[in-house]
Amino acid sequence: MEYVIVLAVVVAVFVFWDRPIMVIQFEDGELIKTKGNIPNGFLMGCKDIAHKQPFSGKVKVYKNRFTTKLVFSKSVPSKIKQRIHNVFPYSGGSKKHGRRA
Repeated sequence: MEYVIVLAVVVAVFVFWDRPIMVIQFEDGELIKTKGNIPNGFLMGCKDIAHKQPFSGKVKVYKNRFTTKLVFSKSVPSKIKQRIHNVFPYSGGSKKHGRRA
């Protein structure tokens, strides 16, 4: 019976644990912290955006088998979110779909 409880706790930790592949944190337009393998062009684009329009917040990147998703903290304004989406290199369509003739 004890093993079932321990197993349930371990499964819950794996399911609900926050595991982004990249994290970029800004504070008043300055880059504070990075985590993960961040493409150089994306990092430079984010720094440029933060320099022109200072903001505070986190940008997290999650990847599953099919998509890559950007998640922003609530303190990031919507115009900044769109600009960061525009410089994000993985926002293209799936490679599985070919061109239509």
